This record gives sequence, structure tokens and C-alpha cells, in this order.
Amino acid sequence: MSLLIDSARTCRLHYNNAVQHEAAGILVRSKLFAISQRLHFSDLKRENMALVAAEMVTNQVKYAGGRGMIQIWEQPGPTLDILALDYGPGISNLKLAQQDGYSSTNTLGKGLGSIQRLADEIHIYTRPEGGSGQGKSWTGTAVLARFRKGSGEAGRLPAELGLYARALTDERFNGDHLYFQATATGLRWLHLDGLGHGQSAQEATANLGACLLEHDRPDAIMHALDERLRDSRGAVAILADLDLRARRLTLHGVGDMQAYVVQDERLQRYAFSPGILGKEYKLPAAQQFELAAKAAVVTVSDGIRRSWNEDSFPGLFHLHPQLIAYVLGNIMGRISDDQSMCVVRLP
Repeated sequence: MSLLIDSARTCRLHYNNAVQHEAAGILVRSKLFAISQRLHFSDLKRENMALVAAEMVTNQVKYAGGRGMIQIWEQPGPTLDILALDYGPGISNLKLAQQDGYSSTNTLGKGLGSIQRLADEIHIYTRPEGGSGQGKSWTGTAVLARFRKGSGEAGRLPAELGLYARALTDERFNGDHLYFQATATGLRWLHLDGLGHGQSAQEATANLGACLLEHDRPDAIMHALDERLRDSRGAVAILADLDLRARRLTLHGVGDMQAYVVQDERLQRYAFSPGILGKEYKLPAAQQFELAAKAAVVTVSDGIRRSWNEDSFPGLFHLHPQLIAYVLGNIMGRISDDQSMCVVRLP
């Protein structure tokens, strides 16, 4: 078994800016050109990215009234994601809005249809004004356009994956860290949150993926983490093991992190025992769950607020894990801490 994904190397927010007028498109396209060139995307894909970004900016200016933003993310693959998220009125009829020729403003409606044709994948979530939802605080639309460079690492994973890892104030160092490993029966991942933030927090959680390679038993992995964190400020962690053959999830955790299991349209939340790896902790018994087909597993650091459930974002958890991670991360992320989230969907 080999380590496939290290979030510090493969999950990066390259651009994040508000969209208040059409001029925002110039900055987005300039950044896209530089990143896609560095990653050696083809000329055709780079041209398509620029067209998609232009459509996203136009849609946000037209429909969201300057209450939108565009992000550019690099994800495993390599994959480039262009995310447009706004706080506008939402789309009342998404199926109709995706048809070419439709417009709610008496102009040529081709934006979403064009994005759908130009991108390798497109995923959309919208919450219109006046819609349902408990504790409703956000209305708007999130559009994710993905551009892949071949199959790459993402094509070798046994389950769909969504990643969100963002440093406090988008600085260089992030103490939240995720490591993923394909196993003989499925997928194992280690989700860490170094205490505090900044360079020392990142250094504490760096290079700990080796514990997955050197040990197989969960207790041995957690003990190795504890030993390696002794000379640092410490970290809290979740070790998740997903057996796709048996449809079984096993969780071990220490400290202030949480996991969620989403199945049968309901979300169940799980917490872990107090402690800090590298300082003092007691590893409790494993938590095990039998999962239904297409169930989703979510792990989060304390940089993501917990005042949400499946009713807060109706319909979101049926969508692609990456869109789930972007929506929850951006809307529920704390501005006072590093933030990270992992969403895994069973086939």
C-alpha cells in the first residue's frame, strides 16, 4: 500500500476574490493562465477555462448584484477547479436555467449551458429565496467547473473525494493536514489539526503520512503519531478506515474534531474523546458503522463551525463530494482558525 494524497501538496487555494463588476474577470483569467501553464494543461483546456471564468463573472454581476466571489483551487489529479459562489437570490428552476437560450433578464441565456459544455465536469448547488431549510442563513448559488489533466492520482482512488484545506487568513502555512492511502479493501485517511496556527502548527503535522505506510493497526498508527509529535505543540486527529467491500467505516479519534455519516437522507454526528497527541491522550474503542450504498463520510477540524445539519443545506449531500466541501467550507468556515474538511462518497 502506498500513500496517494498529501493535502499540503495537492489541495491549494490559488485565488479568492470578490466579484463586483466585469473587471474582476481580468484578474481571474490572468491567474488561471499562470496556474494552468505551470501545470501544463493543453491550450484548448486553458482557453475553455478562460471562457468559463468569463461566464461565471458575467452571471455573478448580472444575478448576484456584486455579492459573489470566484475561487481557483488545485486538487489531486492534477485538477483545476473554478468555483463561483454567491449570496444572491438563488435559482428557482435550475433545470430550466441550464438550457441554452433561457434567461431571466431578457438577454441571451447561454451561461450555464456554455459552462457545462466547456468544463470536464460541472456541479451546481442553489438555494433560492423563500426555499425550505432549517436555520436558513444562506441563499445563493455555487457553480463548480472542473478541468482535469488526465486520470492522475484522482483516477486511482476507490471512492469520490472532496477536499477543503484553507489556512487562517489564507497565509502560507496551514496546520490542518490530510493524508490518504488506498488499501486492499478501500480507503484510509488521516485528518490532523495542529494546535494553533502558522508555521509551527504546519511543521507539527508535516510528514506524518509515513505513519500510515509504516503501520497497519490503528493503535500502532496513533501511538506512532503521538511519539512523533512529542517535540511539537501537538495535534488532534481522526483516523478513518473505509472498507468498501464490507461497506464498513471504522473511526478512531482524539481531540476536538468531528465526523459525520450521511445516509438515508440523514446526517449523524460523532465526537471523540479529549486529548492531544504528543501531550496526553487516551485512545478509546473504535466507532464502527455499516454504510448504505452512496453514503457519505465527512471529517472536519474545529475550523469548521458545527451549527449545521442536513436540513440546513437541503439536497446538498446528494451532490459531488467536492462541491459539498466547497459549499460547507466557505459558508461554515471560521475566520479565526485554519480550516479543513474531507468528504468521501461510497460508490
